[in-house]
This record gives sequence, structure tokens and C-alpha cells, in this order.
Amino acid sequence: MNQEIRSATVRLIDQNGENLGVVPIEKALQIAHDANLDLIEIAPGAEPPVCRVLDLGKFIFEKTKKEKQARKAQTKIEVKEIQLRPKTNVHHRDIKVKAARKWLEKGMKVRATVRFRGREASYPELALEDLREVAEILKDIATIEVPPAVEGRNMSMVLIPIKASKKPAPTSGEDIKVSPAEPAKEEKKVEKKAKELKPIEKPAS
Repeated sequence: MNQEIRSATVRLIDQNGENLGVVPIEKALQIAHDANLDLIEIAPGAEPPVCRVLDLGKFIFEKTKKEKQARKAQTKIEVKEIQLRPKTNVHHRDIKVKAARKWLEKGMKVRATVRFRGREASYPELALEDLREVAEILKDIATIEVPPAVEGRNMSMVLIPIKASKKPAPTSGEDIKVSPAEPAKEEKKVEKKAKELKPIEKPAS
């Protein structure tokens, strides 16, 4: 800006937006001074640099305003959540899925979470089956962004509206895997863990 500009010549645009061509830096500074304005480099990487005569305060204000408008224009996708239990009854599940569909239609993401209690955590394949069913029901409107994964005593996945994703939606529940990197291996690991655990012994009557 002004005397900080080191180039001997600059391509000058005056306060009226007129291109005055390549001029010595001294002449550019004089033109800015006579207009009681500043000389600003707007393309310092050009050869020679492009400078403009303008009001620095107004320039910063307009730049900040444009950046603020650009941030507002960015789409912010809200994440909603539905919570289920292993083998939730169909009626309860359908109510949850209906809510998820409404959110997805509004462009929101939906996290589907199955919460474990007690020994339910020993049977993760039940939660995986529930999440598969949810994804299957919503496959016409959503695709899986984050595949099913165990987090503590929960298993969850994230669904995203198809229009907000470049990936095609799975064609069936069987296409849903546990991990995006090594799906088959991870799913077998979950099922193997369930088989290794002893089933709950019922007390003798």
C-alpha cells in the first residue's frame, strides 16, 4: 500500500475504474495523493503489479461484507439423531424412521444410534441388523456417509441426503458394511465376537 509498494512501475487503475496502463510508481502515488485516496496493490503477483486508487477504509469494509455474505451462503447441514434399542419393535422403529425421513427431506443429516444396556452389548449383530433395516427403508432418500461403528455402548451410523452426496445409495441392506476401509473384515469381526461370547443362561425353573 502506498510507499510500501516496491515495484518501479505498476499497472494503474484510477478511482473511476479507468485503466491508465503501466506508469512509474511515483506517478501512481501522486495520482492517489491528488485524489486524497490510497494506492493499493490488488494483484501483487502480476508483472508489473496491478494497483488501484481507492479509499482503503471503504475497500476493507466492502471486502469484509462480501466475505460475510459468502459465509452465510454456505450450506450448513444440521445433524439430527434417532435412538433405538436392539430389536426395537416395528411400530416404534417406524415412528423414528418417519422423523428421520422428514429431516432428510429438509437436507439434514441423521445419526441413527442403537444404545446397548447390560448384556445387549454382547450381541452387536442385532444392532447392525437394526441399522441395516433403517438404511434400507430410507435408501430412496439417503445414503450412508459414516458406516455402522461401535462407540462405547452404542452403535451408530450417519445418513446423508442423496442430493447432498456424490455417492450412490446402497441398493439393499446387504450392501451395508461396518467399515468403509475394510468392510467385510470388520463385519466378520463383529459377528465372530458375538459367537465367542456365551449366551445368557436362563435360570432353572
